[in-house]
Amino acid sequence: MASVLRWLWVNRNYFIIFITPLLILPLPLVFPTPEARCGFAIILMALYWCTECMPLAITALLPVILFPMMGIMESGKVCVEYLKDTNMLFIGGLLVAIAVEHWNLHKRIALSVLLIFGVRPALLMMGFMIVTAFLSMWISNTATTAMMLPISQAVLEQLSATEADSDEKELREGQDNQAFELTEVNIKHPLDNVTGDKPNNNPDLEARINALSERRRKEREVKYLRLFKVMSLSVCYSASIGGTATLTGTTPNLILKGQMDDIFPDNNDVINFASWFGFAFPNMVLMLALSWFWLQFMYLGFNLKNSFGCGLKNEGDKEAYRVMKNEYKKLGPISFAEGAVLVIFVTLVILWFTREPGFMPGWATELFNKNGQYVTDGTVAIFMSTLFFVIPSRLHCSCSVSANDEHDEEAEGVGEEEKQKKDKKNKLRGTPTLLNWKVVQEHMPWNIVLLLGGGFALARGSEVSGLSKWLGESLAPLQSIPPFAISLILCFLVGTFTECSSNTATTTLFLPILAFMATTIGLHPLYVMLPCTISASLAFMLPVATPPNAIAFSYGNLKVLDMAKAGFILNIIGILSINLGINTWGMAMFNLGTFPAWANTTNATSTP
Repeated sequence: MASVLRWLWVNRNYFIIFITPLLILPLPLVFPTPEARCGFAIILMALYWCTECMPLAITALLPVILFPMMGIMESGKVCVEYLKDTNMLFIGGLLVAIAVEHWNLHKRIALSVLLIFGVRPALLMMGFMIVTAFLSMWISNTATTAMMLPISQAVLEQLSATEADSDEKELREGQDNQAFELTEVNIKHPLDNVTGDKPNNNPDLEARINALSERRRKEREVKYLRLFKVMSLSVCYSASIGGTATLTGTTPNLILKGQMDDIFPDNNDVINFASWFGFAFPNMVLMLALSWFWLQFMYLGFNLKNSFGCGLKNEGDKEAYRVMKNEYKKLGPISFAEGAVLVIFVTLVILWFTREPGFMPGWATELFNKNGQYVTDGTVAIFMSTLFFVIPSRLHCSCSVSANDEHDEEAEGVGEEEKQKKDKKNKLRGTPTLLNWKVVQEHMPWNIVLLLGGGFALARGSEVSGLSKWLGESLAPLQSIPPFAISLILCFLVGTFTECSSNTATTTLFLPILAFMATTIGLHPLYVMLPCTISASLAFMLPVATPPNAIAFSYGNLKVLDMAKAGFILNIIGILSINLGINTWGMAMFNLGTFPAWANTTNATSTP
């Protein structure tokens, strides 16, 4: 029986793939309407996405098959949905991130900031969280976590080793060595009446030293296990939080942008890089600060001397600081390529902010967009990322043929064969550019491009078939519930769903439904879509919820219960923080108290 169950479990994906369509097939057969046929496709894709029985990107391609065969949309119209302006923004942003990673600029930034914060535990954790969140705003949270965790582990290992040496020295030599501590309680016990006599001359003293040494070793292991746990959690959590701050920081943000432009084409570019940053960055800072307080309270306490390091640095601090400084020295002086990537990156961010700042006309409005939205954030991203394939990575030529080669060869008696090898080696080559297509191919997650397209196709199919309108009308009774309660309930629903499903799949499934629900009950679509989008990135409780969680869990210091206990409170903190933002500065920024005219394109009811 056990072997049969094991076989069923191993082959469960095949059963899900073939049995699921049969189970939901009665829906379009009993109700032969376009809405039911589209519902069949969406339910099938939702189950495939949640179970991951097939790759997410392959599931995203199912509308290309199902919509034409079910008479919902023509194939050409479905395929057009898979490559839109939002996809170009995503590709351009990722090209910048790939260039930053390729030239190790992210590591230089990280180590530079960490050297400023120092190695005391509370400040060290704060430094790692700030650096990780900042980097995750621009590059993938997976890459950020994978880079930052080894650095944190190396620093803590050095601190632990230095403290062990200090304890051994104090015990053996009887010196009054000022021990450094990293936890809220100092449980070290001073050694009294220890002389400089060799332990072999005093068996009682030797036994006492051994017992105390073992006790301190156990205390140190417990202390540093807690530090390893809190540092791992702080890095993976801040990577997820940091990605919410920018439009290109994580995929759900781009899905919201794409769905808004697709469902509400006349929205006047209400979601762009500047407007998203204006709302999400303060919210990210608030979530990061509250997360730091919670992790500090849960693992380190608030002893100012022990955690923040009031007073002089001890030997352990200096050794750990030296580890980070050596890592920074290994990077060498900043190269021309790093400088060029940094200039392009900063220029891109400035252009994004000033294209449509909202409070004043942007450069795109004055130069290109007087009669329409010709230049978008995607245009800027592709233009700037193209420069990586134009600008050389060095200012000098990689190699040239020496004028004295012939004379040197005669003097050294180089043979004909060696001369040919040297000629081949000295063959003139051009200087490589900052990026090449091979590097891009290795790092570009093309599957996300298909996932974005699949979401746009689902939203369009729902609209064309009338399913979205039907769902919106079915949710009309929600109009009697206060808007803040609707937003809070939906955020908790999305936050729970994303713990066991991809945040990309979660937002792809929920956002079209939320858009038509909001227009039906006369609520500003962004009032529910924006907080639910950010909530989809708050997957803190399970190792399988996000790649950063899985990376942190793989180091072996964490248990599932550790992540669940810390993550449960952080989920609540994050959702409350988001709803605070949407009801305060978000309300003012997007005028969320008024139902917008551009939302009437869905034939929804008008504003109350």
